[in-house]
Amino acid sequence: MIAIIDYGVGNIFSLCSSFDTIGAKAVLTADANVVRKADKIILPGVGAFADAAKKLADCGMWDVILSETAAGKPLLGICLGMQMLFEKSHEYGVHNGLGLIPGEVVPIAPVVPADYKIPHIGWNGLHFPKDKPKSPLFKDVDEGECVYFVHSYYGSGCDAAVIATTEYHAELTAAVSKGNVYGTQFHPEKSGDVGLRILKNFAQM
Repeated sequence: MIAIIDYGVGNIFSLCSSFDTIGAKAVLTADANVVRKADKIILPGVGAFADAAKKLADCGMWDVILSETAAGKPLLGICLGMQMLFEKSHEYGVHNGLGLIPGEVVPIAPVVPADYKIPHIGWNGLHFPKDKPKSPLFKDVDEGECVYFVHSYYGSGCDAAVIATTEYHAELTAAVSKGNVYGTQFHPEKSGDVGLRILKNFAQM
């Protein structure tokens, strides 16, 4: 069973529907005991980093995530949920993240031309590092297949953890992993067949 953490900032409906589509049992929950009993965890998220971090801590899930991932349970952070895996974010100040992925979250604007729209919204191709084996998260995803992004910030200083990038004038972090912890900056639940394959790969880990 997969526990989708419900802390008030996730894109919940489409995510739950995606797991229904691939035949994986997923439960939306704000109950720490349910998360502890789950086989895997999803940390969704949309909105502002500081607000989401506060809500995650206030509902008690911050410490649960840290203890469960330390015990080896697979975790997938999606969009803002991925950003919260990093050590810190520079979104409207400096805010501490979960520290599960080395690196920090920084704005896209300084690395793209002034006429590029921020947030970066739309379908972009995935590119996999040539010097690493492909992550099991992308085992049946081909180079250049497109997924859906909506973000104004991206992971930086995280080269060792990067398992996919995308191009938006600059090379931006699209996905990361370290051990049993995974994150996608894009929304697999909004990425059609490619996204369903990625979610299925995570569900089968």
